[in-house]
Amino acid sequence: MKQSKTGHPARVLIVDDHPALREALTLRISRHPDLDVCGEAADAGEALRIIEETQPDVAVVDLSLKSGDGLDLIKRIKDRNQQIRILVWSMHSESLYAERALRAGAMGYVNKDQATGTIIEAIRRVLEGKVWLSETMADRMLRRAVGPARAEDTGSPLDILADRELEVFRQIGQGLKTAEIAEQLHLSIKTIETYRDRIRKKLNIGSGVELVRLATEWVLKQE
Repeated sequence: MKQSKTGHPARVLIVDDHPALREALTLRISRHPDLDVCGEAADAGEALRIIEETQPDVAVVDLSLKSGDGLDLIKRIKDRNQQIRILVWSMHSESLYAERALRAGAMGYVNKDQATGTIIEAIRRVLEGKVWLSETMADRMLRRAVGPARAEDTGSPLDILADRELEVFRQIGQGLKTAEIAEQLHLSIKTIETYRDRIRKKLNIGSGVELVRLATEWVLKQE
């Protein structure tokens, strides 16, 4: 069983905006003597504070947070401490987000609809310094790396969006107004308006109404 270099259980931080899910994951982790939950956080600010206080070995991070953006949080964690292993645990599509998460600094991606035992195996894998992805995603990334893209490997049209643009697109689809998105991401309204314009141009969307419709349809497909 994997333990920290001190011989003590590996310290795990859980970052998720759903209290019930945090509690359920904490209970599952507590069954394993080689793992110990050192803290729970619902948003980016709280997560960074707990990291500073507890120095966890691994952070299990959801992409949808109470405040802030999971991908941005991963980057901020790695900027502060390269030693912390990060595992994404999310309901969002692995095919769209896994590569983004790895580029941001995560070492694995687990979809929440996978078997519950998978998360423990994935935590142990990233603690060993290894990458955790589903077999399907790992195979897709390997094929992209070694040969010409096939139709099934081309990904989503949303792949052309930058991380922050994709987050804004997702929140538009969730029904949030520009001011609400700005507050959620700690950005100015003008900045969010700029992101909206970029998204429309990249996706060749003619109007704000069409942007909202497409974003809403996409979010509903993810649920």
